[in-house]
Amino acid sequence: MVPFAGYDMPVQYPMGVLKEHLHTREKAGLFDVSHMGQVWLKPRSGNLADAAIALEKLAPVDLLGLKPGRQRYAFFTNQEGGILDDLMVANRGDHLLVIVNAACKDADLAHMKAYLSDLCEVETHFEDKALLALQGPKAEDVLAPLCPAVAEMKFMDVRACEILGVTCVISRSGYTGEDGFEISVPAEHAEALARALLAHEDCEPIGLGARDSLRLEAGLCLYGNDIDTTTTPVEASLVWGMQKARRPGGDREGGFPGADIVLQQLAEGAKRLRVGLKAEGRAPIRPPAKLFADDKGATEIGHVTSGGFGPSVGVPVAMGYVAADHAETGTTLYAEVRGKFLPVTITDTPFIKPTYKR
Repeated sequence: MVPFAGYDMPVQYPMGVLKEHLHTREKAGLFDVSHMGQVWLKPRSGNLADAAIALEKLAPVDLLGLKPGRQRYAFFTNQEGGILDDLMVANRGDHLLVIVNAACKDADLAHMKAYLSDLCEVETHFEDKALLALQGPKAEDVLAPLCPAVAEMKFMDVRACEILGVTCVISRSGYTGEDGFEISVPAEHAEALARALLAHEDCEPIGLGARDSLRLEAGLCLYGNDIDTTTTPVEASLVWGMQKARRPGGDREGGFPGADIVLQQLAEGAKRLRVGLKAEGRAPIRPPAKLFADDKGATEIGHVTSGGFGPSVGVPVAMGYVAADHAETGTTLYAEVRGKFLPVTITDTPFIKPTYKR
């Protein structure tokens, strides 16, 4: 167990990090992610569009266009265009369900209350709701006997389901690159649900160690490492998370904190970009290793933000920021590791092929 965002979290279970990682890629892994914050935004007018428009004032994401029963990745920005947190937003028909990172949830709550309270009730479920993530190609086989309706769900669908006699909110999503589900369950029923899922022969508990290597192979950002208040969505290569309506020329262009900076970067390009990196040798490239354009360490052009050995890829993989003119896929850079300059190649992410059910 290790401290993580104010919680005691398991790094690994008896199976060990490597086997937990591979088991999730081959069958199904169960993660307890109850430390993440769950917030409901209820429009005071009764019209969910009012809540969506209000939330768009904090995030450069098309939330008005988010249909009932669907979920979307989003991020809060600050006045400099930096990312305050990344989050998931689901349209639950009469409210927006917002899932935020554990380390940011108190700040996120204060942020939402300060800017949204006039139009929305900001309701927290930090203590009374647990969150379980079931990930892997066998996830549907594990969950469907308890809730057959999940077989009909596609990637990013969200719906309420009865499981073991309790109403849960299920999204077909996760953060491993695998097909899977995240299940919001009343906290007092979380252990019973976890035990029921783990009773399936294909399901094993998975800790923080494998969660990190899985999301790294999936090319997904870890807040505090790969993104923070100093990185903009453009620099972080998260432009895919900004839909057409919020970009230059869109129906609802701008209007979010730092819009002038972010929209200018969209139009003209950012000076640095987050990229994927694959090492040629076996030595892991870990943060904050510096990146150079040459093998002598003469020209520093960036640094690593996440890195380690990729059990499914079979080689060390990493992500980091480099100067934009060195960010082209296939470019060879050199990472400084214990005084040596090891070759790494800029590689498209994800490093693995996602198995989302679309």
